[in-house]
Amino acid sequence: MPNPIHKVLSTLKLHNVKCLLMGGQACVFYGAAEFSRDTDVALLASTENLNKLKRATEELEAELVAVPKLDIDYLKKGHAIHFRCNHPEADGMRLDVMSVMRGLPCFTTLWQRRTTVQINNLESVELMGLSDLVNAKKTQRDKDWPMIRRLVESHYVQFSNVPSAEKIDFWLTELRTPALLRKIGDRFPDVLEISSKKRPFLQQIVDMTDEDIEAALADEEAIEREADREYWKPLRKELEQIRHDLLRG
Repeated sequence: MPNPIHKVLSTLKLHNVKCLLMGGQACVFYGAAEFSRDTDVALLASTENLNKLKRATEELEAELVAVPKLDIDYLKKGHAIHFRCNHPEADGMRLDVMSVMRGLPCFTTLWQRRTTVQINNLESVELMGLSDLVNAKKTQRDKDWPMIRRLVESHYVQFSNVPSAEKIDFWLTELRTPALLRKIGDRFPDVLEISSKKRPFLQQIVDMTDEDIEAALADEEAIEREADREYWKPLRKELEQIRHDLLRG
């Protein structure tokens, strides 16, 4: 792990900030490498936890780089709070914090479904669970959709020799690779029948061509992109008002 990222994560851990690593850095741990200068975390939105975060950002010499300010009400509405670290060991690293995200459950549930990994056999890092991370990536950003594909493919490669019904259902409902979807559907028809209730085009997957599957996946993606745009409209409007008020003030 590069030292700046390690510094940010170890500082959050030192101050007992209850949070989950998500975004590009979490993707690295799940085997889908993505270069990022950002450290994105999902945060428990409580007064006590925000006070811990403030102490951690002070140690990181982190400054706010955008609106809104660090406030529990903004976090609960779904806003992201953006910091840039100036500590010599984490100089230039962005720390982006969120508590509420489209399509994801409350933080308590996210915490229960987390993945814990060890780094350097010394420290542990709490990651957002893979299925939640995949859902968090269903945005209007072009770069997120190839990452979803890599994340789920990586999970399949890792566990295809020891499949469980839960893992098979995850692959069938989240894979974006036509050949693998057809292969898994043909191999596990019982799970396919269950998964197709969540992803209707799977009902015909065995007989579909790659082009048919790609078209269905494109339709699925378009729906998610539009839902993400609609979700962010009122939040962006509020940010514009905050900026306007700051300029006037």
